[in-house]
Amino acid sequence: MASASSTFHTPQSGPLTTRTDEDLAPGDIAVGVIIGRASEYFDFFVFGIASVLVFPQVFFPFADRLTGTLYAFLVFALAFVVRPIGTLAGMAIQRRFGRSTKLTAALFLLGSSTVGMGLLPGYADAGGAAIAMLALCRVGQGLALGGSWDGLPSLLALNAPEHRRGWYAMLGQLGAPLGFIVASSVFLYVFGSLDAKDFLSWGWRFPFFTAFAINVVALFARLRLVVTHEYEKRMEEHELDPADLRELLPEQGHHIVVGAFAALASYALFHLVTVFPLSWVALYSEQGIEDFMKMELLGAMFGAAAMPLSGMVADSIGRRSMLGALAVAIGFFSLFAPFMLDGGKPGQAAFILIGFVLLGLSYGQAAGSVTSNFKSHFRYTGAALTADLAWLLGAAFAPVIVLFLSSRFGLVSVSVYLLSGAVCTLLALRVNKKLRAAAVVQD
Repeated sequence: MASASSTFHTPQSGPLTTRTDEDLAPGDIAVGVIIGRASEYFDFFVFGIASVLVFPQVFFPFADRLTGTLYAFLVFALAFVVRPIGTLAGMAIQRRFGRSTKLTAALFLLGSSTVGMGLLPGYADAGGAAIAMLALCRVGQGLALGGSWDGLPSLLALNAPEHRRGWYAMLGQLGAPLGFIVASSVFLYVFGSLDAKDFLSWGWRFPFFTAFAINVVALFARLRLVVTHEYEKRMEEHELDPADLRELLPEQGHHIVVGAFAALASYALFHLVTVFPLSWVALYSEQGIEDFMKMELLGAMFGAAAMPLSGMVADSIGRRSMLGALAVAIGFFSLFAPFMLDGGKPGQAAFILIGFVLLGLSYGQAAGSVTSNFKSHFRYTGAALTADLAWLLGAAFAPVIVLFLSSRFGLVSVSVYLLSGAVCTLLALRVNKKLRAAAVVQD
């Protein structure tokens, strides 16, 4: 972290040194980013795991297990559909009331929506109203996640030394495996401690209640930065404020599309190594759920360990080159995915461990890989909408699409989905290269 000291003002060491609000070190920003993202991913992964283990029986008991899981995955996708709306609504709140108000409201909505799910009656008690309330809470999660964009990842990347941007870009992405590890651990403990009846009756609710405490910690960790004078100063220096869409879209809206597709291979892989395999094992494999969840926990640790490596490699060969290389690797991995998933416990373990390593390497550099294309006053909004679109196109419907197709045409559907994401990434990177070359010629 010390390598960024030339960018941020840091006090000289000595016995009389005191720390003030004017001292905002990269390490402080990194901690805020990691904690904030981990809390968001925790909320989302709790829902994803419950979509397999709980919701088909509790909210869709009128359907067979496969159909109930597909219904749950459709509700799962709702959050990604409304996320751009949350982003724009949050920016409107920010313009009127400030960043801290927006962030507080967004995280309160996120925590309340997640806890609210744990309080919902099941279909047996409330019928269709239970499903409607579940969908409403999921929409609340999506709006909150969009509204919680604080600009910290952009600020961190912009203030990173030129030769360390891959490393600093990776830090915010660490929240994904950390959130998955915590969510899976809580669910695994509850699932393994109770019999099936108690788990489906009341035990599944505890992971949702845990979310409120985690979101409170995340809120204070991020507000500690957002309310400082130095944070506001740095944001103003880089013009990291909401931009008018009427200006952004006509002038640089194409960078949002290119940026989303440039990361598509990673986002396509995201739910296919976290949520989808759990559903496949629960429906079609003889392996026990507990054993598989333990394997996913180990895989998430591998993915977390791969992320720092992604930062070091990206700083050596360039972030875009690394995304292209990982897209090729994901495409190659996809060719063997059906054989691994259908290969019993050893094959499924290989799919999870290799998949998480590839996810860690690729997702570590997926955020904001081409946001430097945006003009400074468009970057704050452009980066947020690029991430929203990438989630929507690559990850939102991945579990439901791949499970539906795999149940009818076999696991080759996993290969097709991942290959399409890899091809999109390579094409988008090619287009981005041409756009950058054209911009240099114009300059």
